[in-house]
Amino acid sequence: MSRVGRQPIPLSPEVQVTIEGSHVSVRGPKGELVRQFPPEIRFQIEAGQLLVLRADDARRQRALHGLSRSLLANMVAGVREGYGKTLELQGVGYRAAMQGDKLVLSLGFSHPVEVAPPPGITFEVEGTSRIRVTGIDKEKVGQAAADLRSIRPPEPYKGKGIRYLGEKVRRKAGKAGKAAKGR
Repeated sequence: MSRVGRQPIPLSPEVQVTIEGSHVSVRGPKGELVRQFPPEIRFQIEAGQLLVLRADDARRQRALHGLSRSLLANMVAGVREGYGKTLELQGVGYRAAMQGDKLVLSLGFSHPVEVAPPPGITFEVEGTSRIRVTGIDKEKVGQAAADLRSIRPPEPYKGKGIRYLGEKVRRKAGKAGKAAKGR
């Protein structure tokens, strides 16, 4: 049996879960998330905990058991606390600013790049070189952060670009390093 799928999901009093067959709705102080799960997976609320159950040990059901539990736990945590990712800009002249709800990035291109946040996601700029992506849906937060990073990913020679906070970029030596190494 799945080790992840067996673990119950603790429910706090401010989180309400509505189960209608394989359609699950989770409502909390930060908002509401709705998801359709595979029909083989069942959910049960018992003593302030949410249990994820499967009918038998078929390969597909074993695969979906832990996945469904993780997705549901992320929904519960998202409506209670929310999720966030921080990106940092590294490079001379690289700046971020908010213009209304749009994020305006100066990344060394011939023009500033404007990015509108997807529904349910908010961008915040800390200083001029840090961007905070927040929301209640973990998947959307991660995808929005990845989309921002893909505008100018960190390059390996000088390390310039948009990177996650704490991300290590492997650096290459470049031409001078190659010439000195060969002697």
